[in-house]
Amino acid sequence: MDNNQINQTKSEDETDSLNNCIQYARTILNEQLARIKRKKYDFAPEFKFMTIQLYLVGVMWQFYEKQQQMAPEVAREKAFEALHSMMIKDGAKPKRAEKQITFIKEMAKLEDGDEALAIHIGYESQPEDESLSEVFDHYVDEPRVSGALWRSYDRGKKIILLGGLLVGMAAVWFVTIFIPESSELAILATGLVAACLFILPTFLIGLLIYRSKIKQSKHS
Repeated sequence: MDNNQINQTKSEDETDSLNNCIQYARTILNEQLARIKRKKYDFAPEFKFMTIQLYLVGVMWQFYEKQQQMAPEVAREKAFEALHSMMIKDGAKPKRAEKQITFIKEMAKLEDGDEALAIHIGYESQPEDESLSEVFDHYVDEPRVSGALWRSYDRGKKIILLGGLLVGMAAVWFVTIFIPESSELAILATGLVAACLFILPTFLIGLLIYRSKIKQSKHS
């Protein structure tokens, strides 16, 4: 067998291994999603998505290390590659997938150098267990990742932007009607200043409320 044939065989083996890893991860994920659906967790969508991806890294790491007999460091890196490929297969654009993998790698390590909880539990997971629920159970009482706080933030953001727009338009209307000799630049500047005078205090009040909730959570 010449070098080309050897390389082709090696490439085919790696492709098969990648596809098997992704299929294994999908099977585990589908089982886990069905289980957490019954528990009706209420988390911010971004947090839930990130946690599931970290969990999948652990599942894929386990696959490569224990089923493919790879060294731990190699298996870990292969897990990120498999997750990237899985995202592409699911329709993510390459640049978006690459950016997300970079973010997941940053979140994968804690400040003390340990693996993130979701990765650790994913690595230790077994078929038909409650491992993903175990991950989410750790964050049920954490307000920073709650769905309620995320919805409040989303509504507040819309209120701030819409309110700022309305206040700015009202200021422009007022100057145009009652001070018609004003220049266009002055009218525009008045509208911008009025919008900022509404947006900044409202934002600061929202920030204070958020910090108060976080402090109350830590105290409790």
